[in-house]
Amino acid sequence: MSTTRPYPPGDRGPEPSGASGASEGGVPATGASVEDAAVSSGGRQVRRLSFDGASGVVPLARDFARQALYAWGWLPAATADQRAAAEDVLLVVSELVTNACLHAEGPDELRIACDNKVIRVEVSDKGTGQPAPRTPHRAGRPGGHGMFIVQRLCLDWGVVRSPGVAGKTVWAELGAPA
Repeated sequence: MSTTRPYPPGDRGPEPSGASGASEGGVPATGASVEDAAVSSGGRQVRRLSFDGASGVVPLARDFARQALYAWGWLPAATADQRAAAEDVLLVVSELVTNACLHAEGPDELRIACDNKVIRVEVSDKGTGQPAPRTPHRAGRPGGHGMFIVQRLCLDWGVVRSPGVAGKTVWAELGAPA
């Protein structure tokens, strides 16, 4: 356990009411902007975090995702399986945002959508590269494990490019806990 963290890794303790990824007053702490919408007739809930002018984007993204999981009832987890599912979401968010930082000049936006069965994580950036798990995967070597981890944890993942628009959106879908 970190000496600077009052709770175990992955647990920030009780969330304040109305947690939405923003600091008090509804303004993100680092210059990023948050949009929260419980939209769609199918009960799909969507949260967006713009990284415009933000620093420390990986911890910002994890905190934003964690707060969304609390708001959607994934946390606090009642069982070990539910806890593992929430931790998998946080790990996938970290990996996708980190890849955007390392390979695409940083992320532009994080979108998280949730319905009853699936959570979808999307990270948009201006990069031209194509993410892919390194093959062959060598577990003993440092680095290069991000997309392998995403592939192993997720139901599916992929890349979407819009014609005439620079960049891409890398998405990943994870199953809801039982």
